[in-house]
This record gives sequence, C-alpha cells and structure tokens, in this order.
Amino acid sequence: MSGENIPERIRGSVVNLVAWVAIYIIVSALVFTTIPTLIPGVKPVLDPYSLYIAIGLALVFGYMIVKSVSNLVYWMLRLKHPHSTAAAVRSIFTILGIGALAAGIAGGAAGGAAGVALGGFIGMVIGFATQQVLGQAIAGLFVLIVRPIKIGDYVVVAGEQGVVEDILTLFTVVKKDDGTLVLIPNNQLIGSKVYIIKRA
Repeated sequence: MSGENIPERIRGSVVNLVAWVAIYIIVSALVFTTIPTLIPGVKPVLDPYSLYIAIGLALVFGYMIVKSVSNLVYWMLRLKHPHSTAAAVRSIFTILGIGALAAGIAGGAAGGAAGVALGGFIGMVIGFATQQVLGQAIAGLFVLIVRPIKIGDYVVVAGEQGVVEDILTLFTVVKKDDGTLVLIPNNQLIGSKVYIIKRA
C-alpha cells in the first residue's frame, strides 16, 4: 500500500466509524421511540421484547463499531509501521473490543450488582478462553516492535534451525535446511533463547 493512500484510508475509516455510530443511534431511536409513537399499536407488542431487541442491536452495531475502531487504529499505525505490526495491534484491539462489548452487554442486561458480577464473570471466561491466543498475539506484537530477529535471518529458535520466512501475529515461520516450514508460536520465541547465526 503506497503512502499516498494511507491518509485516504484513515479518512475512510473515520467516516465508517461515524456512520456506524450514527446508524446505531438512528435505528435505536426509530425502534424504541419513533415507531411506537407513530403507530401506538406497536408499543404493546415491542415492550415484552425490548430488552432482547436492544441486546441484538448492541451486538450487531457494537461489533461493527469495534471493527471500525480496529481498522482506524490499523491505518493510523500504517503511517509509521509495516503491515505486520499494524495487523497485530488491530487483532489485539478487536479481541479486547469484542470482550468489552460482551461484558458490557451482559452487565447492562442483568442490571445493577448482578450486571457487574455477570459482566466480570463473562470477562474472566473470555480472558481464560483467549489466554493462549492473546498471549501469542501480544508476544507477536513485541517481536514485531523489538525485532530480535528479522525476515531472512538464519537462526536457531525454540530448537529449530533455519531461515526466518515470515513473522506473523501468532507465529514466526522458519524454513529449515531440508525445506520444511516450521510455525513457531511467538510466545515460545519470546520465552526462549534465540541464536542468530547469520543476519539477512
């Protein structure tokens, strides 16, 4: 992606974010205020399901807003960082945003102290469920920022010797001398010795 297109992409991401927020507000106002006011017969039908409708709208539009924020962060980082670094940060923002969205909706649906407890519980469940993936993604972010190894280096990493083919969000790809590709989880790369035999 050329540098000239990145500012345009940032503007597009901002417009996208504002559009999703505006659409969410408009749809919520239509469903809960305007339609019941214009058509009085709809209100008794909607009232029993209003909580479920609110949760559904929050899930759909909340997810789109989280994705828009993540894309905005990605394109802002692309001004100074390569795709791999920006993509790693975007993944972290998406995972954390979805977790916060789920915990917030659960907390709001239950209400009061029960909502706080339920939101905290769901946050813990999401945290434990994504612990390994999130750990690898954060380790990948550190690898991309600190750059202890680079693409093309001949290294020994986590007991594997070969040329670094690619550094991804979750894995570092090493091509061994026999041509085998090894995907090394980035948290193993951070937590073990790295021998750089020859720089690219």
